This record gives sequence, structure tokens and C-alpha cells, in this order.
Amino acid sequence: MKVLAVSGSPRAYGNTVHMLNAVLDVCREAGHETELFQAGGKPVRGCAACGGCSVHIGRCAIDDWMNDLYAKMKEADAIVLGSPTYFADLTPEMKAVIDRCGFVAMRDGRALSRKIGAAVSAVRRAGGLTTLDAMQRFFLISDMVIPGSTYWNMSLARDPGAFELDEEGIHTVRRLGENIVWLLEKLNA
Repeated sequence: MKVLAVSGSPRAYGNTVHMLNAVLDVCREAGHETELFQAGGKPVRGCAACGGCSVHIGRCAIDDWMNDLYAKMKEADAIVLGSPTYFADLTPEMKAVIDRCGFVAMRDGRALSRKIGAAVSAVRRAGGLTTLDAMQRFFLISDMVIPGSTYWNMSLARDPGAFELDEEGIHTVRRLGENIVWLLEKLNA
């Protein structure tokens, strides 16, 4: 089984990436194939509402890296999205991923249906639930299965390296990884 993590953080080695890697480590240790896709920091446009995905099924009409990401999402059995919290919400890159891949998947026979979807967020102090909620709504409208954990999948981590000091955050995202592994095994038994 394959687990794809998508980072919406412009910091390729920031707390969000460390959180995603903690989830992926658990999945890798259980024998699953993993991949981290760095979406944050790449030039991207939001959905143009052009309807091109209705004509070119499985592709966005905007020809950029998003089509490669969608192909990876379609191939994955589980997708973990991660975004830092900016002004009490997710990053523009993650919003573009949700909108564009979401519309392409809907037009592509609801290609993400019944895959596992989970989200994590690094947050300074507030707004993390809004960020998680936005990513989880993507999973819900895509007919995906969302595992839980022992707390909200976030870490109070603003400064670089702060996630590694957050024992509860580490435990929470590792447990999320364990639940993804458990679900993969149950759904594919």
C-alpha cells in the first residue's frame, strides 16, 4: 500500500514536514511505501473554474505541477495533507491543491473515493482547528475515510525545530500513523 504526504508549507524542512515525516515513518515501519510531495513554496494558481477538467478527464487545464500531484493522489491508498496555520487558516498552496485536485477527482469518477485521508497542522497558538477542518472537508466531500488520533493532529510549533520538542504532538501524529496503518490493513483485508 502507498501513503502519500503533501506539504503545503513553503519551508521544505519546517515543522509541517517533520510532522508529516513522523506519520510516514510509522507507515514505512509497517512496510508501506511512502512519499512526501513538497507543494508549498512552488508557484501555483488556484482553480480557474474553467471546466477544463470536465473535458480532459483526470487533468487540470492549468498545466503545471498540480497534474503530477493529482496522479500521485490517484495512485495512493492514503493521503496525508499538512499545512502550517497562517492567519488562522491553511496556506494558499494547500488551498489550491484542495480546489484543483478536488475538482479533477470529482470529474474523474470520484477517483479519491474510499481512500484514507488525514491532515496535520503546525500552529503557533490559534487557528489550527480551522486549518485541519479545511483539509478534512476536502476528504469528506471526496468520499474518503478519515482516521482519528488521541488529540487534534496539530503541534504548537512555530519556530524551526519546535515540533521535535512537542512530546504530545509527536505522540498524536505517530498515533495517527498507526491508525492509518490499521485502516489500510482493515480496508484491504
